[in-house]
Amino acid sequence: MTFEQGPIRPPSEAESLFIRVTRNCPWNKCLFCHVYKKQKYSRRTVEEIKEDIIAMHEASLKVKAYALKAGDGVNITRDTLEYVYRREPELLQIALWLYKGGKNVFLQDADNLTMPAEKLAEVLSFIKEKFPTVERITTYTRSKTVSRRSVEELKMLREAGLSRVHIGLESGYDPLLAYMCKGVSAAEHIEAGLKAKEAGLSLSEYVMLGLGGRALWREHALETARVLSIIDPHFIRIRTLTIRQGIPLLEKVQTGEFQPLKDDEIVREERLLLDNLDGTGYYISDHILNLLEEVEGDLSHDKAAMIGVIDRYLDMPPEERANFRVGRRVGIYRYLDDMHDARRYSQVESLRKRLQQEGWDEDEFLDDFRGRYL
Repeated sequence: MTFEQGPIRPPSEAESLFIRVTRNCPWNKCLFCHVYKKQKYSRRTVEEIKEDIIAMHEASLKVKAYALKAGDGVNITRDTLEYVYRREPELLQIALWLYKGGKNVFLQDADNLTMPAEKLAEVLSFIKEKFPTVERITTYTRSKTVSRRSVEELKMLREAGLSRVHIGLESGYDPLLAYMCKGVSAAEHIEAGLKAKEAGLSLSEYVMLGLGGRALWREHALETARVLSIIDPHFIRIRTLTIRQGIPLLEKVQTGEFQPLKDDEIVREERLLLDNLDGTGYYISDHILNLLEEVEGDLSHDKAAMIGVIDRYLDMPPEERANFRVGRRVGIYRYLDDMHDARRYSQVESLRKRLQQEGWDEDEFLDDFRGRYL
């Protein structure tokens, strides 16, 4: 029993059921992105999507039947998961979703609001019909697309079941948006964000630290803070620019036209962003590429504490900062306090010594290691 799946989803949707509505990205020109570059965009038909939803529903019934056989009743337990894995492993994704509660759905791929609103509403209603336990349905979309939708259309989608839109704002600085071929302006970002909120949708905006490079980091931080302060989204999610194979920006890095920031410079950029950011939403650093994951909280009352985390890092001696950077990137540390664990600290120092013996520049090693993540 198979159904079509797209390549990515936000970390916050890890426990969601993935339903592919469109294929790839309709814009697909951003210099910093590698995900869809060799793929063509297309819309799936409502019938195709419904077939997948029906297949998923049938799979869920099979999993529930296995739960009964395993003696778990209506509950999906770890025993159920093991039973499914042994008997019919292709059902494992659905089993895991049910095990986590079966409440959230994420629509793939990059911009599902390109589908006519009436058709997308039909898909949303069908999901709710087949899975009555679903409480939240979310999707990626682009500001350009949302800005072209009427508030009435967005309200119709919310009433049909859409709960939240994830939008890649990336920056609020127009020259940088143009340079990165983002295909949207700061004004359109603002229009789209305010429309989504007016329609009653939960709004999650993504910011990319480091996107301005050495030349534009200050403007990037200040203008992004300005735009976000106007929109005041429910969530601001932080990502960090990573230079890796497959992104068009790599060529500009290799020619010296674009100079990436180092970790400490990115942290200073984030401090400037936060210092100038006003709002009532939740600021979250929910990605492994971010150096300071613990910079998180409600902007209305946690901003000083978040800036305090950044200042704590920046006030550390250079050797301590270097130790944390290496430990964080290779997964030994998650938070600054993890450095107090003598065993882990020693483990990182041993790795740093080995890198030095092997002729690695630490920054080059960290850039290379960071580029392995999606």
